[in-house]
Amino acid sequence: MIEFDHVSKIFDSYAAVEDLTLTIPKGAFCALIGSSGSGKSTSLKMINRLIPHTSGTIRVNGEDVTQIPVETLRRRMGYAIQSIGLFPHWTVARNIAAVPALLGWPKQKVDDRVRALLDLLQLDPRFAEKYPHQLSGGQQQRVGVARALAADPEVLLMDEPFGALDPITRDTLQAEMARIHRETGKTIVFVTHDMDEALRLASQIAILDHGRLIQLGTPREILSAPANDFVRDFIGRDDLGLKLLSIETVAQRVHPGETAEGAPIAAEASLRTALSILVARGAERAPVTAADGQPLGALHLDDLVRK
Repeated sequence: MIEFDHVSKIFDSYAAVEDLTLTIPKGAFCALIGSSGSGKSTSLKMINRLIPHTSGTIRVNGEDVTQIPVETLRRRMGYAIQSIGLFPHWTVARNIAAVPALLGWPKQKVDDRVRALLDLLQLDPRFAEKYPHQLSGGQQQRVGVARALAADPEVLLMDEPFGALDPITRDTLQAEMARIHRETGKTIVFVTHDMDEALRLASQIAILDHGRLIQLGTPREILSAPANDFVRDFIGRDDLGLKLLSIETVAQRVHPGETAEGAPIAAEASLRTALSILVARGAERAPVTAADGQPLGALHLDDLVRK
């Protein structure tokens, strides 16, 4: 659990964060979202003391972060950023192993962890001996996430990690991040300015503006009951219905046992994606399959439009 208790950060006379009170439950995927200057990155960096807070208290699992040696605190937390920050003269394997090596893990344990993370991030094992410049931007970002997870941290902090990537690569990595969260159960704090990204990934969304928390809630709570006009505008008034479809999966609307013609839609796909597919096909329904390819039933266009 991460707790901000009336936390502020003052730079000279400017309040980057003002009186922030926020609880992020253990195992949550919390998106800190807002426009430039909202205080979201500053809030993230105060958790691992990259930026010291001016007042208030920040606790991780009940411990005041200022009472934990900074090296110990940071080694308990993974950190992934947009610029990736891989060491260019180190191999992928050595980059991933950086923190476990600092912690003195035995070589076999480090090697096993590197292999496991390459598999988790769906990277070819042969990449272990490559150097960052030999990888694509998306592959480098995967390595950055693997490095952040290497020492099995309690918390993963991510500061707009996919912001510099092309839309296709970004979409792929968002899906990977959602899968990793499901499989590991890590507490993740994720900074973004993209509401669609927050809705896709987060279990909890904190909307900030000028250093203040404007609204905190689940994606459905944020969409269904925006706190004020700022939140309504930030969500986007014109495509609210599509955003509501984006937070539910096909599995939640499937008709079990039914059959349909055409290429199947994955059960884990969003209803927004499914609507796009059905409209593009001019189809009234489509078959649905599980992750292992087994048929689950059919999805009806009417169920997306009427509910």
